[in-house]
Amino acid sequence: MAKEELRSISRNLQELQKKLSLLIDSFQNNSKVVAFMKSPVGQYLDRHPFLAFTLLVFIVMSAVPVGFFLLIVILTSLAALLGVIILEGLVIAVGGLSLLCILCGLGFVSLVMSGMMIASYVVASSLINYWFSPRPLIQQNTNGDFLPAMKSADFEGLYQE
Repeated sequence: MAKEELRSISRNLQELQKKLSLLIDSFQNNSKVVAFMKSPVGQYLDRHPFLAFTLLVFIVMSAVPVGFFLLIVILTSLAALLGVIILEGLVIAVGGLSLLCILCGLGFVSLVMSGMMIASYVVASSLINYWFSPRPLIQQNTNGDFLPAMKSADFEGLYQE
């Protein structure tokens, strides 16, 4: 039973790998992506993947604060139409400074998050490669000779219920 589960997991991982490679190929063959990757910025980000990933995390995380700032600007502009011009300048200045502080904090957080995500990716991929790679079971004897850790007779009863 355990042998069948191991084969099933291996087959599922291979199917997942095929699907992911098809998805990546579809992104890489997109004409807009190809045009961007040929630009100097795209080539720079291609040579610096950590920076590209950090930039992606920063853009995703900064969407909400920038959206709130734009909402405040629109609301104060509407208030300016009603005659509260001095208040508009004050609100936009305070909002701009607070947005600058928030974006600086999000830049640091995105660096930390992308570092943690890359580290967890490396650890997870190493563990998966370690768990699912075929390797012989050997142990070292006291003489320095390597002996099989289990005899073939021990393997026969290992997967039986």
